[in-house]
Amino acid sequence: MSAALDSLLDLLDLERIEQDIFRGRSRSAVVPRVFGGQVAAQALVAAGRTVPADRAAHSLHAYFLRPGDPGAPIVYSVDRIRDGRSFTTRRVVAVQHGKPIFHLSASFQSHEDGMDHQAAMPSAPDPETLPTAAEMLPRYADRFSDPRMVDRLLEARAAVDLRYVDAPPFATAGEPREPRSQVWFRTHGKLADDPLLHVCMATYVSDMTLLDSVLLAHGRGGWAIGDVVGASLDHAMWFHRPFRADEWLLYDQQSPSASGGRGLGQARIYTADGRLVITVIQEGLVRVPRD
Repeated sequence: MSAALDSLLDLLDLERIEQDIFRGRSRSAVVPRVFGGQVAAQALVAAGRTVPADRAAHSLHAYFLRPGDPGAPIVYSVDRIRDGRSFTTRRVVAVQHGKPIFHLSASFQSHEDGMDHQAAMPSAPDPETLPTAAEMLPRYADRFSDPRMVDRLLEARAAVDLRYVDAPPFATAGEPREPRSQVWFRTHGKLADDPLLHVCMATYVSDMTLLDSVLLAHGRGGWAIGDVVGASLDHAMWFHRPFRADEWLLYDQQSPSASGGRGLGQARIYTADGRLVITVIQEGLVRVPRD
């Protein structure tokens, strides 16, 4: 296991400070606020720790309410909304400086058999043939006005092996492309056999690139380039089948719409052998900076 992954796992290991109340820390991000994937993953950890182990997370719906302060702890308060025969529902509010910054509703289900079908996996190259972040990012160092940006991006993604199938938005800024993006990802090291941990890790990664397809449609390079400003607004995930976040997952993303200063990204996540395991939808604030 890499030191970066060990540090991320420690970040997700929340401190229980009271029944159904947990405290988490933050890590530095590319932008000067708490990374949305971190607070979503931590909130799901908090919810999951109040649910029987035989009930797996099958969906989450979340709203990002305020920017998080990476220098302050985050308190997660869990509300036990429902404990049914098959489903368990939890609501989590993340608070900093006395104000809510994030709200999550998550549902968990005991295992049962039923009808089974899925959308076919799209074509994608073998992830082992694609460049790593350490190989790819330095090629585009001249695209960033901040000379430290390559190092900051590498640090932010050090726990995850994330590989772009096509050039990322910052590599083709100024050239509109089809609003679709694919990345392969897996953690830099093996994880414990805890289904909740794998779901939380996928939740963490899901916020890294989902709005890339919005940027591609308009030839924008993104937050690291500085030709857009924005933030995640809401985020929804459905977990269809078991998976491991330490094995290759294909994140197939597209944007059906952007308007009113908002962009919508939707995606499907597949295992390397073609099983559809997650569906993700996110709307984000995407604004062109004013002169």
